[in-house]
Amino acid sequence: MYLLITFSSRFTVVHIESLYTHSHNVSFLFPSEEERRLRANDRPFNLAYRYANNAIKTSKYNIFNFLPLNLFEQFRRLANAYFFFLFCLQLIPQISSLSWFTTAVPLSLVLSITGVKDASDDINRHKSDKHVNNRKVNVLIDGELRNEKWMNVQVGDIVKLENNQFVTVSIVTETNLKVKQALTETGEMGDSIEALASFKGEVRCEPPNNRLDKFKGTLTLNEDTFSLDNDKVLLRGCTLRNTEWCFGLVIFGGPDTKLMQNSGKTTFKRTSIDHLMNILVLSIFGFLAFMCTILAIGNAIWETKEGSVFTVFLPHVSGINAQLSSFLTFWSYVIVLNTVVPISLYVSVEIIRLGNSFFIDWDRKMYYPKNDTPAQARTTTLNEELGQIKYIFSDKTGTLTQNIMTFNKCSINGKNYGDLYDHSGNRIEITEKTERVDFSWNQLADPKFAFHDHRLAETVRAGNPEAHAFFRLLALCHTVMPEEKTEGDLHYQAQSPDEGALVTAARNFGFVFRSRTPETITVVEMGRQVVYDLLAVLDFNNVRKRMSVIVRSPDGKMTLFCKGADTIIYERLHPSCSKLMEVTTEHLNEYAGDGLRTLVLAYKDLDKSYMEGWVKRHHKASTALEGREEQLDVLYEEIEKDLMLLGSTAVEDKLQDGVPQTIEQLAKADIKIWVLTGDKQETAENIGYSCNMLREEMKDVFIVAANTAEGVKEELQ
Repeated sequence: MYLLITFSSRFTVVHIESLYTHSHNVSFLFPSEEERRLRANDRPFNLAYRYANNAIKTSKYNIFNFLPLNLFEQFRRLANAYFFFLFCLQLIPQISSLSWFTTAVPLSLVLSITGVKDASDDINRHKSDKHVNNRKVNVLIDGELRNEKWMNVQVGDIVKLENNQFVTVSIVTETNLKVKQALTETGEMGDSIEALASFKGEVRCEPPNNRLDKFKGTLTLNEDTFSLDNDKVLLRGCTLRNTEWCFGLVIFGGPDTKLMQNSGKTTFKRTSIDHLMNILVLSIFGFLAFMCTILAIGNAIWETKEGSVFTVFLPHVSGINAQLSSFLTFWSYVIVLNTVVPISLYVSVEIIRLGNSFFIDWDRKMYYPKNDTPAQARTTTLNEELGQIKYIFSDKTGTLTQNIMTFNKCSINGKNYGDLYDHSGNRIEITEKTERVDFSWNQLADPKFAFHDHRLAETVRAGNPEAHAFFRLLALCHTVMPEEKTEGDLHYQAQSPDEGALVTAARNFGFVFRSRTPETITVVEMGRQVVYDLLAVLDFNNVRKRMSVIVRSPDGKMTLFCKGADTIIYERLHPSCSKLMEVTTEHLNEYAGDGLRTLVLAYKDLDKSYMEGWVKRHHKASTALEGREEQLDVLYEEIEKDLMLLGSTAVEDKLQDGVPQTIEQLAKADIKIWVLTGDKQETAENIGYSCNMLREEMKDVFIVAANTAEGVKEELQ
């Protein structure tokens, strides 16, 4: 994990989930660490803390522990344990009536086949570990860049990463593109090796943990303290994008990185079939023990009453009486009747599993020709679970939908845009043949963008102040990164497709987001370039459900722009917006009824003297190691109130191909489906009907709207 120090320009990173294909089965034990402290370019200081180096280990076995550990795991199967016990009994000549070979050979065969499979899997893990640990990275050592192996990187080293290169450890700077940026104070060093080699900043941060979305720390440089958060950190397992290079300071290595901290504890996985077989085997054990007990009791009775008559033909061994003979007979019958427990059952099940896994790989209906992707059974031990699935829990966006957003409609100052009407006032259905709005007047417009309501373009070009403020907000309030390889050829890289669609819409309607730095945002507004000072970014999260930016225009005017969920924004509006809010709500309900994703936009002009004090308190809160989130939340709540409503947006996210048919088939299999979405209730209901989760014949559809466990319980009852 790296702390970003410098970078060539702006950049984003993309998380590669498949980088460590076996790491999900590994856990590590660490000594307690309350706070991490390290210095850049000071290995002796950092080595004193005995931080973990950057080598990782995801394998389960080694040459010395493979045999005992693998046998221990295999003997957790009751049948294997039983036949091993039977093998031990057959080694006792007083009770054995069968050769020990009859049990040893099939047991050894089963254990060997399973052991070879486990060894093969673990050898692949070892190869993966070796490949990862021996990757090369440029490390700044003694004033020069050296090409070192990943496993030799130490906490406190400064490393250089280049475009499309994997992140070797966790650096101070994650499944879609994420915007990361270095501190301005360290970014000034650029790629100067001399400046980087003399960099002596000291980092104090949280200890290793598995929270991917949180990081708290501070950087002390020349007696000044700067805040470090998740936006300054590059995580191991990510890939650098959209930048030529960056330098990072290593703060977590190897097992301390968040990727490895999220690795689950190693468990011996057993399927429900295994559990069922264990229950069956236990039942057979009980039946076998019952039979052997009856026969042993019968032997004791016979020995007592009739046995003495046969001593001429079957003389007693010295020291063995009727009771001891009965005890030995019990174990003899266990050996004789051992075929009651079928060892072939496990061999048959393993062969069936292997065969089923091949059938999954060969299934043509599970082949996806668009990406040339067949189904792949990565394990033979879990495929029987497929027929026993009762519940499916799914995300909506990107799973049921294509995650390709298009700007569809909007409401600005109480006026609805996006629909087309004929002369009678009836809505016209928009198709591919419908005439598009002509954006040729805008040289920086995206030629792929399609919009059909000409009234909106006319309103913007007429200089409507509300429309200008609306699209200015969309061009400023986001985390999108622009890429401009040639003049005017803009490409937006967005963390969220929603943001990409909204920024593209602003671009076409004359408010072109052109570039950004950590302190500025450059926008071309109706052909005129304007550079805004970026004073603060109030991040979006699942609790806040909104995002805000505070900017200062060239004329010194400071404004807060905010976008978020309607329920959240409405709570923070100025009372004077009540009438506009009613009209906008009608539009929002209409959009939601069409299954569109909605956001509400608002702004607030800020006083200069108030902002001076707020910025100081914001800096103090952002550099606090304890209670940072709570302090920032208080400041955000304080400034995000008495907002002025601008309007709302609506974007469309189409369903994936075949979703309604698939859900219909799953429902016929009596599988219960749960879908998670952050949409408005009306949008969620509309999507539910369009993807066949909800159907017209359903008469008992009801909504649970309580916010507490007790409230939900009451409504369900």
